[in-house]
Amino acid sequence: MAAAAASASCRRRPIAWFFAIAALLFFFSWYLLLDSAAVTPEPLLAARGQGLRVGSSGRKCDPATAALRVFMYDLPAEFHFGLLDWEPQGGGGGGGGVWPDVRGGGVPEYPGGLNLQHSIEYWLTLDLLASEQGAPTPCGAVRVRHAAAADVVFVPFFASLSFNRHSKVVPPARASEDRALQRRLLDYLAARPEWRRSGGRDHVVLAHHPNGMLDARYKLWPCVFVLCDFGRYPPSVAGLDKDVIAPYRHVVPNFANDSAGYDDRPTLLYFQGAIYRKDGGFIRQELYYLLKDEKDVHFSFGSVVGNGIEQATQGMRASKFCLNIAGDTPSSNRLFDSIVSHCVPIIISDEIELPFEDVLDYSKFCIIVSGADAVKKGFLMNLINGISREDWTRMWNRLKEVERHFEYQYPSQNDDAVQMIWKAIARKAPSIRLKVNRLRRFSRFETNRTDETPTRSSWLENQPS
Repeated sequence: MAAAAASASCRRRPIAWFFAIAALLFFFSWYLLLDSAAVTPEPLLAARGQGLRVGSSGRKCDPATAALRVFMYDLPAEFHFGLLDWEPQGGGGGGGGVWPDVRGGGVPEYPGGLNLQHSIEYWLTLDLLASEQGAPTPCGAVRVRHAAAADVVFVPFFASLSFNRHSKVVPPARASEDRALQRRLLDYLAARPEWRRSGGRDHVVLAHHPNGMLDARYKLWPCVFVLCDFGRYPPSVAGLDKDVIAPYRHVVPNFANDSAGYDDRPTLLYFQGAIYRKDGGFIRQELYYLLKDEKDVHFSFGSVVGNGIEQATQGMRASKFCLNIAGDTPSSNRLFDSIVSHCVPIIISDEIELPFEDVLDYSKFCIIVSGADAVKKGFLMNLINGISREDWTRMWNRLKEVERHFEYQYPSQNDDAVQMIWKAIARKAPSIRLKVNRLRRFSRFETNRTDETPTRSSWLENQPS
């Protein structure tokens, strides 16, 4: 009997082991499934659906296939995300912990309102970090760790945010923190071999706010600036031959699923904003008195205070044409609000430069009028009334096609504003390379200079004439 029991027990043991192993495999597979769901945030899932290169397995962008290879300085956090009250956590995917980990929920938020219109430093820096950390990105520009392998050198100073937050002098200080940051940035660059090698000619500096880099711009003149316009820059410091014009980040929301065609927009011409401006903005007053009593024209004062953005959103979406008139500076975010509202822009600003105009034909979706013509009595209304329904509809459809080129977002997507800026910089790369190579013609005879650290006086010696 004992032998029979032992034999039966031996026959049951393999069955028990089989079920035990099966149970373990079952629970282990569920653990892997739940764990993978937990570390994949919604932005990454959305990015996969949009065809972006998602580095969820740690795969980074390949510099060999990128349109632009970028060396980015590991500036201290006080120059970039520290301005957003972010504190280094000791990781950040390289750079000694000065950068946030952008692969999950670690992206610091940017302040809203009008701060957003000049936020390009934030979006471009995030995209470079994504290219290195394996986060979603189209990989148009890729961060490289050695300047010798780069097309350009990127200076990640959030100059616009620094001006917006720290341009006022706080006693007992004699100068603003914004100016102090600019001075520290100049000292940092002067000590870098990358700067000394090129004299800054291959450096990309973002100063989208018209008052950003107000002091440092005159010492950084060899750099490639990314700006909103040249209104407050002398020709010796900035110009189209070396610099890039970038769009504002629109303030009104996108008009998704827009079916409001010609007959669904009762207002013929729309403008709401500050009317009395200085400098080139005097034309706003002249146009106000010419147009305020015209039929189906909305021309009134407005601001972002209260529900101003909501009013502008509704007004633009209900209008066929939207006026974009020079103000204190040649450009404003109003143009890009018009574009995403699919309200055909009428641009009246003789000194304006338009983003990506070397690849975009603005005449297909905008009407550009000289200031001298615009202030002639009856000229503007006759021009607008002469545009047929078919021509307007053609421009309206084109606006819906091009609006993606003016969209800032993270993760960045193919041909959005971030990628368009990288491409614009890439088109400057041959010219940048020529300037740097010409500068280095006689470098072999200057063996002692490479070990010298430039002083502040050396910056002054290199001022533009």
